[in-house]
Amino acid sequence: MPRVDIVLPVLDPGAVGAHSLALRDLLLHLGYESTVYGGELTDALAHEGRLLAQRPTGSSEDVTIYQLAIGSDVGDIVHQLPGRLVLNHHNITPPSYFEAWEPNIAVGLQRGNLQLANLATHAVMTLAVSEFNAAECRAAGCQDVAVAPVLFEPDLGPPDDATVARLSACPGSRWLFVGRLCPNKCQHDVVTAFAAYTRAYDAKARLVLVGGSTPASYGTAVAEHAARLGVAEQVEIAGSVTAAQLSAHYRAADVFVCLSEHEGFCVPVLEAWHHGLPVVAFAGAALPETIGGAGLLLPSKASPGYVAAAAARVIDDHALRVRLVAAGHRRLEEHFAPAVARRAMTDALLPVLPPVRR
Repeated sequence: MPRVDIVLPVLDPGAVGAHSLALRDLLLHLGYESTVYGGELTDALAHEGRLLAQRPTGSSEDVTIYQLAIGSDVGDIVHQLPGRLVLNHHNITPPSYFEAWEPNIAVGLQRGNLQLANLATHAVMTLAVSEFNAAECRAAGCQDVAVAPVLFEPDLGPPDDATVARLSACPGSRWLFVGRLCPNKCQHDVVTAFAAYTRAYDAKARLVLVGGSTPASYGTAVAEHAARLGVAEQVEIAGSVTAAQLSAHYRAADVFVCLSEHEGFCVPVLEAWHHGLPVVAFAGAALPETIGGAGLLLPSKASPGYVAAAAARVIDDHALRVRLVAAGHRRLEEHFAPAVARRAMTDALLPVLPPVRR
């Protein structure tokens, strides 16, 4: 039986890890043997994968699908594995965002760009999660590039009741952004716009930022920025949360505000749609492609008052809110729902996969 394995630098509970496990399940459903191998395994998912060092030798019929988002030792050796190589590119953040915060991360991102160019000459095809990413792949020398969205499950399960009760007790409106606290996601800009919103529209509003911090110094800087603007008591930096707690945050919020400057896809937007939460986003990187017409896209975020006014409009204009929620549900179901994404991935992969032996 041919093997189609998924390899990535670190198997963790983030978007790439979740995508890798969903891809493995799809391949098993198609009749292939498939295992997720990581250069490292986090404790949370150690039971779901194996270390790359434990991978059997394999044969020339096997296929390795490498998940690329940053440089790593795994990226230097993956092309030496037997069989054919498929790249699954999740985007590499420009190193410049991290140079002033954490030089080691910037070096890893630079290494990722070099590995993308090197692996382009070995891969039989490249999967990109968006056309934005596909353009980056072609610029790096990838020849056969297909687009298939991230595989993910938007339903996070029942919300944590205690978290819902705590958040709902807030008398004001509630902003939410979900994503790792890091310079390219620009949580500092969300805080600045939120402070403008509290001055102009709702002095009792609250903002919740969900996600771990990379690097930690950026998360600290965001908290200090909120304090300087006088909204420290109204800004909750929640850090990493459970699925039930995340579901509660989506359900309790009034608007999802994303001012990120570099996203290769942005899964939290899809989660927001699933939970009936309208989206306001800066039209940067892949966000216009992901959101389409199902959110309020801002051509600029230079003025905090402009962003605050957009959020206020979505919160206060009931008709607009209803339209955005409905549009989000439609776009999710038509373009990114699990069945749709699995079909797109299957159609993209089958031409380079070996036939299944019945």
